[in-house]
Amino acid sequence: MPGENLSRDEARVRAELLTVDGYEVELDLRSAVDGPDGDGDAASGPRTFRSVTTIRFRNARAGASTFADLVAPAVNAVTLNGRPLDPATVFDGTRVALEDLPEGANTLVVDAQCAYSRTGEGMHRFVDPEDGEVYLYTQYEPADSRRVFANFEQPDLKAPFRFQVTAPEGWTVRSNGAEESRDGEVRRFAETKPISTYITAVVAGPYHYVTDSYSRTFEDGTTLEIPLGAMCRKGLARHFDADDIFLITKQGLDFFHDNFDYPYPFGKYDQAFVPEYNLGAMENPGCVTFREEYIFRGKVTQAAYESRANVILHEMAHMWFGDLVTMQWWDDLWLKESFADFMGAFTMVESTRFKNGWITFANNRKSWAYRADQLPSTHPVTADIRDLEDAKLNFDGITYAKGASVLKQLVAYVGREAFLEGARRYFKKHAYGNTQLGDLLSVLTETSGRDMAAWSRSWLQTAGVNSLTPVATYDAADRITELAVLQEAAESHPELRPHRVAVGLYRRAVDGDLVRYARAEVDVAGPRTVVAELAGAERPELILVNDDDLTYCKVRFDEASLATLRAHLGDMTDPLARALCWSALWNMTRDGLMPARDFVSLVLAFAGRESDIGVLQMLHAWTRTALTQYATPGWREEGGRALAEGALRELRVAEPGSEHQLAWARFFASVADSEADFRLLSGLLDGSARIDGLDVDQELRWAFLSPLASHGVADESAIDAELARDDTASGKRHQVRCLASRPSAAVKAQAWAGVVESDALSNALVEATIAGFTQSSQRELLAPYAGKYFDAIERVWAERSIQIGVIVVKGLFPALQDDPATLAATDEWLSVHADAAPALRRLVLEARDDLARALRAQACDAGAAEAAAAAGI
Repeated sequence: MPGENLSRDEARVRAELLTVDGYEVELDLRSAVDGPDGDGDAASGPRTFRSVTTIRFRNARAGASTFADLVAPAVNAVTLNGRPLDPATVFDGTRVALEDLPEGANTLVVDAQCAYSRTGEGMHRFVDPEDGEVYLYTQYEPADSRRVFANFEQPDLKAPFRFQVTAPEGWTVRSNGAEESRDGEVRRFAETKPISTYITAVVAGPYHYVTDSYSRTFEDGTTLEIPLGAMCRKGLARHFDADDIFLITKQGLDFFHDNFDYPYPFGKYDQAFVPEYNLGAMENPGCVTFREEYIFRGKVTQAAYESRANVILHEMAHMWFGDLVTMQWWDDLWLKESFADFMGAFTMVESTRFKNGWITFANNRKSWAYRADQLPSTHPVTADIRDLEDAKLNFDGITYAKGASVLKQLVAYVGREAFLEGARRYFKKHAYGNTQLGDLLSVLTETSGRDMAAWSRSWLQTAGVNSLTPVATYDAADRITELAVLQEAAESHPELRPHRVAVGLYRRAVDGDLVRYARAEVDVAGPRTVVAELAGAERPELILVNDDDLTYCKVRFDEASLATLRAHLGDMTDPLARALCWSALWNMTRDGLMPARDFVSLVLAFAGRESDIGVLQMLHAWTRTALTQYATPGWREEGGRALAEGALRELRVAEPGSEHQLAWARFFASVADSEADFRLLSGLLDGSARIDGLDVDQELRWAFLSPLASHGVADESAIDAELARDDTASGKRHQVRCLASRPSAAVKAQAWAGVVESDALSNALVEATIAGFTQSSQRELLAPYAGKYFDAIERVWAERSIQIGVIVVKGLFPALQDDPATLAATDEWLSVHADAAPALRRLVLEARDDLARALRAQACDAGAAEAAAAAGI
């Protein structure tokens, strides 16, 4: 819609003109349950609610013109300084024009009919299939609060907010501020501190709500009391482990108060777990929202609890980094997301039971960063964000995981206390304000005494990831004469950076364990750096650059070290070092330096000995990718059979009832491909087969049914029968996915039409349908949709919301048609559509790069097969 994509230049002009003094927002949400069923249609229009907003603001220049933001089906009335304006004249569907403003104080009142959402953007409305109850919540970042109330939608026009919500009397209604009064259906909430529009929030519905409290007494004798709340749908209440959520919350609040020297500034602290959520969570001050999948309906591994704890602490860090101090524009999104991502892991390791959080960070989060940093869309951590569409796509592995990795390296560079003291000064100096990169660098320069400008140029203002490779020479006594670290960069991003790294030397002990016997830290700079401290050390069997994971880089191995890993990776006793080696081997596979079949063989040989459950689950995910994308097509059947047999073998020998048994059970189901596999899964479902200690709960039942559906073993009646057992919101998503996964041309046509030709499905069901549609075992069945994809995506991008557009464009790209013809078709689309929306082109370019990478990896795998055949292996 014209005007919906706010540009940075427009925001800058408006910020120079306006100062916002406050908002009063009145929302009448009774229409969520009143009236006809459904969400409206093309004929009747969408289901709407009344939104009345009063904005008090000051204008710096007499006679100036600007606009307020509002995306709504209709506007009932607009009043500026007591003078009625004609909505038909001043409102164009996305903006309210404000002409000839007087200098000084102004008051704008907008009375609108805003639409409930099915896409997770704005005011999302969800009807629980289990009991018919209606649940509402808001989600705005980067710019969807304008779908709920009129405002100036940019992060640097902060203001206090007062919300008034009219909703059914039996509902729980929460907002950023505490409830001040209630009169029947009307709730009034306390005024907030000055915050940005995108972090305001309303959650309303018959939510199950649990309370607790946090108390903190400071050195001056004052006490801070924070009311705590946690909420979820009634249907999930029996699974809601609020005690653990509150425990992590209190441990996080203790840590941040110990280290930030700035009391939590937003009063209460509610945490709402909501349905059909697009993100992991959102840092709305006083009213944090999370995806309800963090409430576990069945048995999960400790990695799931660790992930939830990390997200809770990530969002809590935002109360300071992002909410108290906010970036001026989305260019500096990293100022909140990189810090929150780093602080989530840092706080978790320091203050909770999850002491191995840095292993997960090295193995999982950095994997996301390495992928993003090698895409054609890679960008510096401080990005160039021209508009809101750019901003939407920059919530990526660079802004989060690379930025967090760089901060971890910064802590190693300047020291922990200098880093935390810089944060303390930053909060006090810029509280309730907006900042840019230079504001942070100035305080870190003060506290560290380091040249932060030079560090920033290398790490924050350039893109790309370096590779570090050890090169060693030895004397006749098998001692190191020289050990050097070679640094390389891609041609497209040739920056060589300063790295503070540890280099570890490993060898096998008498008992066979592969252990470190020497370590040195060194500042790597330029293409070649000598590690003088390790000269004279005995010859190692393995040299690990970036031991202890101090910097952000791709680790490479010399030939001797690689041979050691092929034979003895499972003997490595240090879990972080082992995780780093796995990550390095995976990067080599992605880069076409290790054949995919070799990576699969390493997993089959050593994954069963992996003690860290998060690493094990990551290996399972990587191995599926290696098989389906990076292995040569001719080997996939053989490799798949080996994986299924290996997974079943590990499942049977895993400790009964253990989380490792659960992880292997899920992995076995995901790679099952033979009649014997399917018989076992069917038996586990109907009770005729049993594996000691394996509790086949409802979530595991769906995991077992999924491959049966995609291979045509379970039909529609079996899937519907499972839904009858689990007639819940989660069950419905599983059912939709399983139905779309069936190997039938008619099924695929129906699924395609459901997401491409119709907007009837909610965001969660669009994702479920696409997940079912794209099955690696159905490449031939999906082949006709490659051309249809390129014919449809520009229309989908134009007609659907950004969120749904992203889901469809990413999810339906014909990656399974992994041949040069698909690559050529992608290139042709990019060439013909040079003027398509930049954000759409970025998504297609990224998918193209993934496909090209897959083809290179397949070529590497094919080369290994040819070499083995020539050698008679």
